[in-house]
Amino acid sequence: MKPEALSDYIIENSEGRKRYIVAIAGPPGAGKSTFAQALLLLLKEKSIQAKIISMDGFHLDNSILVDRNLLDRKGAPATFDTAGFIHLMNRLSNFEDDVVIPEFDRNKDLSIAGSSIISTKDKVLIVEGNYLLIEEEPWTKLKKTWDQTIFINPGIDTLEQRLLNRWLRHGLDTQDAKKRTLSNDLPNARYVIEKSSDSDIQIF
Repeated sequence: MKPEALSDYIIENSEGRKRYIVAIAGPPGAGKSTFAQALLLLLKEKSIQAKIISMDGFHLDNSILVDRNLLDRKGAPATFDTAGFIHLMNRLSNFEDDVVIPEFDRNKDLSIAGSSIISTKDKVLIVEGNYLLIEEEPWTKLKKTWDQTIFINPGIDTLEQRLLNRWLRHGLDTQDAKKRTLSNDLPNARYVIEKSSDSDIQIF
């Protein structure tokens, strides 16, 4: 389903609702952020108050990852503040007052607290992240949060090339980029593909 058709579907199904939460899951490099941004723009063009929430805002700081010997595994499930993310989603689904959220700065490679505010006026929330549909604890606690689920999976070969190019853009040489891709990113990708539950919509 293209973003245009999905935006119409969301508008129709969210009618009469105070809040409608869409989960966009998939392996690293799948294009979740790009798809979420396209969907956000379409909703705003149709006068729908919407915001994007990225699970990346809950990356643990590099100093913590060093202490836990996890820096080389950054992006794996154990490198996120999972409990904090689940707590946030519970607050948002319960439609509390305005909620302050962190965001991840890729240029600085760290999460910044208090970077954005989710207002009670934000009707549609587009949540994107690798592990939103994982069928293992504690991720299964998120199930009740989602009104719509989308899973993006362009295939391992495409993911490998995209992830390699991402590291090259970040300034790594070819050897280091391949090492990061093969030792960390692709194992994470396979885990997401194998362990995620069925979604309402699948995009390949």
